[in-house]
Amino acid sequence: MPDWPPPPRASAAFYKAHGLGNDYLVFEEGDAWLASPSSVRRVCDRHAGVGSDGVVVLLADRSGEVFRLRMFNPDGSEFERSGNGLRIFASYIARLARAGARVGSPPYTVEVGGSHVTLNVHGESGPVHDVSADMGRARTGPDAVGLDPAALDAEGCMVGPRGERLRVVPVSVGNPHLVVLVDDPSEEALAEIGPFLATHPALAAGANVQLAAPGGAGGPECRALIWERGVGRTSASGTSSCAVAVAAVTSGITAPGRVTVGMPGGELTVDVSPDLDVVLRGPVEEVCTGALTEAWLAREAASHRPPGRA
Repeated sequence: MPDWPPPPRASAAFYKAHGLGNDYLVFEEGDAWLASPSSVRRVCDRHAGVGSDGVVVLLADRSGEVFRLRMFNPDGSEFERSGNGLRIFASYIARLARAGARVGSPPYTVEVGGSHVTLNVHGESGPVHDVSADMGRARTGPDAVGLDPAALDAEGCMVGPRGERLRVVPVSVGNPHLVVLVDDPSEEALAEIGPFLATHPALAAGANVQLAAPGGAGGPECRALIWERGVGRTSASGTSSCAVAVAAVTSGITAPGRVTVGMPGGELTVDVSPDLDVVLRGPVEEVCTGALTEAWLAREAASHRPPGRA
């Protein structure tokens, strides 16, 4: 993983939205709480916290019109980028603009994980936003995801948890993915293969894992089940959709162009150019706004005090 700087402090106020059931909380940088691994875990907890698949923190320091972000998994780990997290952030900025805040107009440029991404809000219908993210150029192969090439055989297969051969396409969309091409994705297979590959010792920093197959007649071009690094099974994922679409194009399952990826939560579209430039698009739905309570914040502050200090 990258050598991340110390965690930022965040405000108490949050915005929550989801992309096909994959939900994120957006906080702005502030003085209310430290986004440490333990505090992020508690914020994301669906029983003892607000509940989410991750946290996006908008940093106060802006360079021109560039929004600077940091992203955290629900296990507290920081990571490079999330397609749905980015699109949810775009819906947050659009909401601020609706309320009269001076945030510029789309497309928005954000800096996250050391790279820039362009976000566009194409329209709104009530709480639902139509948002795209230009994810840049994807890369494929073991080096792209920090995978030891020795883990792949001559036909590009890895050994699975039961000793089976898995046809794997390594894809980076700014974060690492292992797309496993199968005939028919199943939840049972995902529960075994997902955690096995996500933390495989041949990976430098883990990976997101997708079980992907061609779609049926009249449906999406690809179907996928997703196991995210630091999260587990998710109903949908933006960068995973991009990785599946890229794997489908490079494997000859579909031609370059617009690829629809169907997941349990719904469908996202991914435009893949012949050079593997990728644009992700789909709906984002607002859920709520709110604020962490003073009691919750006090408890979190106390958890970070050295022992013996009041």
